[in-house]
Amino acid sequence: MNQPNYPTTARFVNGWHGKLDLVYAQRQGKTALIHNQNTAPLKVQRPFYPEGQEICHSVILHTAGGIVGGDRLSYKIHLQPKAQALITTAAASKIYRSNGAQARQNIDIQVDAGACLEWLPQETIVFNGVRYRQDLRVELATEACWIGWEITRFGRSARGEKFCLGEWRSHTEVWQQGVPLWIDRQWLPGSEEVFHSPHGLAGQPVTGSLVYIGQEVSQELVQKARTLFLSPSSQSPVPSPHSLAGVTRLSCGLLCRYRGSGTTEVRNWFTAVWQLLRQSVLARGGCVPRVWFV
Repeated sequence: MNQPNYPTTARFVNGWHGKLDLVYAQRQGKTALIHNQNTAPLKVQRPFYPEGQEICHSVILHTAGGIVGGDRLSYKIHLQPKAQALITTAAASKIYRSNGAQARQNIDIQVDAGACLEWLPQETIVFNGVRYRQDLRVELATEACWIGWEITRFGRSARGEKFCLGEWRSHTEVWQQGVPLWIDRQWLPGSEEVFHSPHGLAGQPVTGSLVYIGQEVSQELVQKARTLFLSPSSQSPVPSPHSLAGVTRLSCGLLCRYRGSGTTEVRNWFTAVWQLLRQSVLARGGCVPRVWFV
């Protein structure tokens, strides 16, 4: 018997209202998770320190296995002054097709003076037929910084599925003292026309955005980020001829965009750019989270 690719009917009716509230503080040179409050299906693993006590690594778990219509997930993340944290997820997120209700995820991030958050979730797989919206808002204090990325696969392309039904929305805002530094609103309706349109997915199922906001970067660094995509290496082979990538210099940071066919391709590029930013603007090494290899 074939297994269903979505949760049970009871889950559809009720929906999860999960919450996760995390506070990080810097104490005597160590960043500690001083507050951790959660409601199922969200939880965070015990923090670990693969690159020393200053930078706290955290892994978020979604114990239900995926998101369906009617689910509401809320995250509040606060880095107190000088705290340094890297947050990722234990596995790729799955957004299952909807029974008509919208699924929502709200992420509110506050980064205080001198603090830095690296928000690096693993990719999201959007099933055909979803109704999903994510709102992410970052509030930065003076001399705070944020690096974040979003990688999305539209449809289970390995089995020939396209994103031709439903809708996906992603709204990201980064503010500093009442001033908008970067606002990005994306909407993708599921349809055959949009999937193949050059103004949509152009037949490519994977998109990605990487953003660094904190301080002005040099044109040389922007060019290096472009070169990391175009130049082959043992970790990042020659990109697919159908893939497109771009790097834009922001007033106080950097933006990378990707549209193509490979999750591995965009992850390798984003990881290389993230490590470049770590070395160039954060003066730290390129310690890759261990869960990415699981």
